[in-house]
Amino acid sequence: MELRQLEYFVAVAEERNFTRAAERVRISQSGVSAQIRQLERELGAELFDRSARTTTLTVAGKAALEHARVALAAAGAVGQAVGEVTGLIRGRLTVGMVIGCTVTPLFEALAAFHRAHPGVEISLLEDASDRLVERVRDGAVDVALIGTASAAPDGLEAWTVLSERLVAAVPAGHPLAELRQVTLRDLAAHPLVCMPPGTGLRTALDRACAVQGLRPAIALQAGAAAAIADLAARGLGVAVLSESMAASLGDRLTTRTIEDAEVPALLALVWRGRHGPPVRELLAHSRRAFAAERGGA
Repeated sequence: MELRQLEYFVAVAEERNFTRAAERVRISQSGVSAQIRQLERELGAELFDRSARTTTLTVAGKAALEHARVALAAAGAVGQAVGEVTGLIRGRLTVGMVIGCTVTPLFEALAAFHRAHPGVEISLLEDASDRLVERVRDGAVDVALIGTASAAPDGLEAWTVLSERLVAAVPAGHPLAELRQVTLRDLAAHPLVCMPPGTGLRTALDRACAVQGLRPAIALQAGAAAAIADLAARGLGVAVLSESMAASLGDRLTTRTIEDAEVPALLALVWRGRHGPPVRELLAHSRRAFAAERGGA
């Protein structure tokens, strides 16, 4: 049994797909499949049920998964322990980022981290915020930048980097453009264009509406602010965005803060409480990068 076999096994288990797992570990799918088959022969049991479209763990696979993770963590800890003594950090760092979010300070932090610790391999993964939280919990992602409407998700540490009000954006001539103040009830009288469920902005909108017993009609959903704005500009619905998203619209749309939407849209970095030097160092670089961004604003 080899560590790389355990690594491939964990990748397939977390990705639930041999193709995505192969992309993650950067070898061919046939190579991953061959190593998993070899591991299964050594263990004397099949680890995956391959009969369905989604690859799922067998009972034996479920029993083996946590032990495989522990073994890989222990192997990584050897390198980290030596690195802390020598001052050289090595290993792999998987960073998650919510889809459609381009946050310059995070990119600056990753670049500074890479310059300081070239021995750490960095992977960047985009996904919905709720799925990123689960990936951080199960160890597939080390640190994730997520959109949320609450404090730290259960079982994770969190640092809020941005807290913003919700904004309605409409083209010229729209009835809401004529109002000086816009409320959730005003908003609910029109079809909306917003982020999909699982995103922080959508969670903030849904919670704010639930407090008032409102159920607005969601006409269209998109994962990127630019797409939401384009759809609203063409009259397909009222765009619901955060303040920073709306700031980039220029004169294309008229924006109004939703006055009674008291649940803010948060952008936060989340990570597990127990972490190694790579996570610690990335968080330090992130704090400096976001502080510099605020100082320059």
